Amino acid sequence: MLDRLPEPAAGRLAAELREVDLGLIARLVDRLVRIDRPPLYGEVTAADPDDFIRLPESPEDHERERAARAAGEGMLRDGRVAAVLLAGGQGSRLGFDGPKGAFPFTPITGRMLFWQHAATIAAVRARHGAPVPLYILTSPTNDAETRAVFASHDHFGLDPGTVRFVVQGTLPAVDARTGEILREEPGHLALSPDGHGGLLSALRNSGALDEMAGMGIDTLFTYQVDNPLVRTCRPEFLGHHGLAGAEMSSVVVRKLSPGERMGVIAHIDDRPGVVEYSDLPDELAELRDDDGELVFWAGSIAVHCIDRAFAERLTADGLSLPYHRALKRVPYVDHADRLVDPEDANAVKFETFLFDALAYATRTVAVEARRDDEFAPIKNGVGADSPHTARSALNRRNAAWVEAAGGTVLRDGDGEPVDLEIDPMLALDPEELRAAFPDGITVDGPMVLEPPADRRRDLRAY
Repeated sequence: MLDRLPEPAAGRLAAELREVDLGLIARLVDRLVRIDRPPLYGEVTAADPDDFIRLPESPEDHERERAARAAGEGMLRDGRVAAVLLAGGQGSRLGFDGPKGAFPFTPITGRMLFWQHAATIAAVRARHGAPVPLYILTSPTNDAETRAVFASHDHFGLDPGTVRFVVQGTLPAVDARTGEILREEPGHLALSPDGHGGLLSALRNSGALDEMAGMGIDTLFTYQVDNPLVRTCRPEFLGHHGLAGAEMSSVVVRKLSPGERMGVIAHIDDRPGVVEYSDLPDELAELRDDDGELVFWAGSIAVHCIDRAFAERLTADGLSLPYHRALKRVPYVDHADRLVDPEDANAVKFETFLFDALAYATRTVAVEARRDDEFAPIKNGVGADSPHTARSALNRRNAAWVEAAGGTVLRDGDGEPVDLEIDPMLALDPEELRAAFPDGITVDGPMVLEPPADRRRDLRAY
């Protein structure tokens, strides 16, 4: 192939091939391509109830929650926590040309997801007097554009020295029938990100884990860019993780139905893990206990706490996580260097999943959260998990906060509140909102609640 390519295409392709672990690709092709259906999991059984910390109900539960909050606040104040935002995706499924984090999602101001997450980090820093550095995982596809978005928006008010970009690795896609490595152009391989499990290798290879160790950081809070409701570095979750002595912890919400498209916490060959919705057999997904509740109820929202030392151990001799196959439609050039745009899935991409690290942890814990308070992903252009559903969820949460803080919110005949935005730099919860409006507030139309300019400057100084 290289012999018949003209320069500089031949040189570019040769350079890309030198960066590929061809032995790894050959092993993955043997295991995940050249068989009718690759093995997905071992024996899947229900997780142990002791693996979960459920929503508080009893006085004892609430006391446990207060202790966790105090512990988490201490971790933040002591500078032991870093936030790690997974933002390697593009907005193509949303019909948006650019990094998904640049998608404008708020209902009134149209602020982008990156703004929401940056403002939340600023507020967490100010509230706890904590440094909380922000690491952003990008992909080769969107790294330059993501950095440009942050630069052009003055890093959304954050000190640029506290925002660090880390690029995840890539692997070539292969033909689903033959296992042959595909090219997207004569002189370029068809490369794709190596999955969100690649976060750990990226942190290791970039020196970020060493940097964290030098700063005294022992806990990573990891979360996805497409979830604007995420309670970033929520002290209760940090505290439960720390008090349990866990190496990796997860936030879960109760599934709405057996067929909801989200992975569930389970045991796989007697080890904790997450089973993807597409890999959970219907008979298990629909299984119910004596009270009529789903046995596999705990949906993972891709929010984790990970011990830095655990991440170092997993990556000491290369990433220890297993690879999965994803069947995708990938345009490619054939042996005559003609572009082929297939109608159906034609290629296998190899990915690692961050949640597979749970099986390697000596102790894990899953903390239940209220879906309406922490989870409304933006994945699809329309329908479920779309900008519309996320904006509606944000409005409902903000209205609930205002009402919990003693205010009132105008609602329509179906009980849906008016469009309402709350700047994270004003309040991260109803308690802070009550402090901002001690006499209450009336929201009688679309409204944006923001801190005064002087307080915004103070927040951005952290």
